[in-house]
Amino acid sequence: MDLFSNNLIELPFMLPNEPGFSSIWSDEVNAFQISVPHGSLIFAPNAFNQKISDRSVEYFLENSSGYGPDTDWKSLSAEDLAAINFDNIKWKQEYINLYGLKPLPRLTAWYGDSGRVYSYSGITQQPNPWNKGLLYMKETVEQISNAQFNSVLLNWYRNGDDYLNWHTDDEKELGSNPTIASVNFGETRDFQLRLNENHDIKINVPLSHGSILIMAGELQHYWQHCVPKRKKVTKSRFNLTFRFIN
Repeated sequence: MDLFSNNLIELPFMLPNEPGFSSIWSDEVNAFQISVPHGSLIFAPNAFNQKISDRSVEYFLENSSGYGPDTDWKSLSAEDLAAINFDNIKWKQEYINLYGLKPLPRLTAWYGDSGRVYSYSGITQQPNPWNKGLLYMKETVEQISNAQFNSVLLNWYRNGDDYLNWHTDDEKELGSNPTIASVNFGETRDFQLRLNENHDIKINVPLSHGSILIMAGELQHYWQHCVPKRKKVTKSRFNLTFRFIN
């Protein structure tokens, strides 16, 4: 692990012991700036404090249907979920056509500027209008990343059985070298990256409550990423990936 003499701040995960990997702590944005072959990462482990992070989880779950934070969300059917009146986020169960329609192993919501349509895995998302909570988070992310975003994809991993397969964010709407900022609340989940040309070169980033990870540069051309299943995780993790749609 890396230690930085100014603040003795330790990177909380291992980088491969290979050429092209390095990291440095930035006091300016309170984040690690990480160089990897063909790209870069910014990791802010405490971008949002405990109070704001806890309130964010409440915000994502608030509903007028009587379901509380201790609900076994994964046990609810798609019909039950569709009938819940969430106050702040319009959660949806999307389906992909893979040898027949199959539900995505997570719930999603898409917010953004008017007209910022996003298509992935055969799914086309029309943006919901921004609300105050999401705009507050967007402003924080833009300060750390020094980038502008006009949309956000929210993923709700209800427990460790919800996951995200290996993929790259290379949709044409994102442009050639997109900057994508991932904000995380709730249970810690591993976020993994692997080099396309050598899958043995991996980075495992435990994304915890209130953290931000930003992917930039040519990363989407040379790396894949995923959120694997974790059987021991029993509660929800909320992930917001801020993007700029052309």
